[in-house]
Amino acid sequence: MSKYNLLTLYFLLFVSIGMASYAIFKTPNSINPISNSIAGVGMLESMPRPSRDSLMLFDLPAELSFAGEKVPLEIPDVKERLEREIYVNAYWQSNMILLMKRSSKFIPKIETILKENGVPDDFKYLAMAESGLMNVASPAGARGFWQFMESTGKEYGLEISKDVDERYHLEKATIAASKYLKKAHNKFGDWTSVAASYNMGQSGFARRQSEQLQTDYYDLHLNDETSRYMFRILAFKVIFENPGAFGFHLRESDYYNEPEMKSIHVTSDIKNLANWAKEQGSTYKELKLYNPWLRDKDLNVRRGRSYDLILPK
Repeated sequence: MSKYNLLTLYFLLFVSIGMASYAIFKTPNSINPISNSIAGVGMLESMPRPSRDSLMLFDLPAELSFAGEKVPLEIPDVKERLEREIYVNAYWQSNMILLMKRSSKFIPKIETILKENGVPDDFKYLAMAESGLMNVASPAGARGFWQFMESTGKEYGLEISKDVDERYHLEKATIAASKYLKKAHNKFGDWTSVAASYNMGQSGFARRQSEQLQTDYYDLHLNDETSRYMFRILAFKVIFENPGAFGFHLRESDYYNEPEMKSIHVTSDIKNLANWAKEQGSTYKELKLYNPWLRDKDLNVRRGRSYDLILPK
């Protein structure tokens, strides 16, 4: 290549680089974070905002109540605390989907018992907040859907022994919970305080009311768990009452259902539950699955006691 051609090539290359650099630094949509007096502001303003569909934002209901009692959404921190629990639970999609699918097996029974015992229907969401509608056990020793401690369970009529733990019996535990809730309502006079006291205990909640000269839950400064507890219940209510608004579109066939059951009345000891289940045309697994309150491999029936065991037909 001649010296003349080489110089011409270098010249054209230099001009091209210069024009490209000029275009980059003069482009209206370019970002120069150093030129902003507050770091990041110019960058955020110049970047396109994501659409609502890319990360869904939720609208709060204009009005909300719990057990017929108004939730004061006009108070800024109340609104913020509710939104926190809605986003935490709505975006924990796997947990929420499974809770919704599971609810069809248990919520109708809970609704019926609450109504029969004069407890507002919204307390079914308290059971969701307590256990996720599963027979879970807490490190502190609480058990079942309603998370009764042993002493409280016995106080409200549940049998708790080596063979039997009725904290795991949905119907009997819900009746016991109804008694507890009504007694708490007689003490506090409003259902919101009843729900909050279920988390921290009636004595503890009453003490906070006395210390802070306030009776309204929404005006109290409480520990983090109880401060969030009522709003977790409310979040479940908001999402369950309008699931489509939060991206949950379950079909009727998506929900879990139990098989048709038969009830067997037992008045005498069962020395081997596996043998007994087989004699009934079932299995030990099914016996334990549908009667989780049976806690051992046998069942001792004390004088005057009897039990109803359920199995698939």
